Amino acid sequence: MIATASARMGLPYNARMFIGHFAAGLAGRRLTPTVSLAVWFLAVQLLDVLWPFFVLAGIEHVRIDPGNTAFTPLDFTDYPVSHSLVGALIWATLFAGGWMLRRGRSAAAWLLFMGVVSHWVLDVISHRSDVPVLPHGPYLGLGLWNSVPLTLLVESSMFAAAIVFYARGLKPRVSFWILMAVLFALYLAAAFGPPPPSVTALAWTSIAGLFIMPWAWWADRRAGGWSEKLGARS
Repeated sequence: MIATASARMGLPYNARMFIGHFAAGLAGRRLTPTVSLAVWFLAVQLLDVLWPFFVLAGIEHVRIDPGNTAFTPLDFTDYPVSHSLVGALIWATLFAGGWMLRRGRSAAAWLLFMGVVSHWVLDVISHRSDVPVLPHGPYLGLGLWNSVPLTLLVESSMFAAAIVFYARGLKPRVSFWILMAVLFALYLAAAFGPPPPSVTALAWTSIAGLFIMPWAWWADRRAGGWSEKLGARS
């Protein structure tokens, strides 16, 4: 019932591999005790954060086409600004550069740069050949989404492994575990629910999904053990 209702609203179709992206964010957070989980989630999801705004502006386009792949009804007809490799490198440079100017930590900035670009890499693994290198091609895609069982196995395994990696030696509170459960529930809703009713609904509900960022900041801040990690590196 929950999955069906969520999918009917179109949430969160913009990121069918979104738990794979969040897995990268959890791993990045573990490697950089000075960078919050919310910043990492924003980094690895930055391309998908930008995408619905470009769709609403008519700059990028998507079709709702059930059967397009086995795992998603979305046909990403063009997204050259948000999801080309060139675009990803530019957004990664801006994001990491802004972090370095504000915090002055070059090592963390480089990891955040790679976190943003990791989104493009994971999309190439999951998508059919629709992920652009340059704004208008060539296009890459290994087609993981052509197999529902394989997609669920790969993405769920990534997510579970990242949670274990993040939580090892820490004391995450209930708020963190609820967040992880919500993310996985939204993933299943997108995987098994009906298609979103319209492209506009898809875009707006994708934007609404940004509620995850402050929740991640709060849950991560409450986790015990980060002070010890910082002390070990000082």
